[in-house]
Amino acid sequence: MGIYTSLVSVPIKDYMAERRFENRALCADLVQVEWKDKTGWMRSSTALLEDISPSGACLQMDVQIAPKTGVRLTFGDKWLESRVKYCAFREIGYFIGLEFPKTSPWSRRLFRPKHMLDLSSLVRNADCSIQRLLK
Repeated sequence: MGIYTSLVSVPIKDYMAERRFENRALCADLVQVEWKDKTGWMRSSTALLEDISPSGACLQMDVQIAPKTGVRLTFGDKWLESRVKYCAFREIGYFIGLEFPKTSPWSRRLFRPKHMLDLSSLVRNADCSIQRLLK
C-alpha cells in the first residue's frame, strides 16, 4: 500500500511523518469536503472525521485528494480552510491528513464533533483520581 498522488505511489511511512505536536481529539462525525480537482472542477464529498486538533485533522474518504490541494471542511454552517498533507489508501478507504492555517486553527467553539474523545482530559482526570487515592 502507498500514498497515491497523480501517478506516483510513495510508501506511507515516508510521507506520513508525524508533525502535529498538540493533543488530538479522537472523533467520529460526518463532514462535507470541497476541493478543486486537477482539471479545475469543484468536487464535493462526505467524509468521516477521524481526529482533529488546532492545527489539523484526519479524514476517511472513499476518494483520493492529491497532497497540497486546498480543501474546505464544512460542518453545518461553519467551515475551515485547509491543505492536504497526505492521502494514504488503507484497507477501507483513503485517509487524508489536513493542515489548517496557523491564522485559523480549529477550536471547540467553532465546531464540536458529535462523538469526541479527548484523551488528554482522560489522562488528567486519571492523574487527579490517583493522587486522591494516594492521600
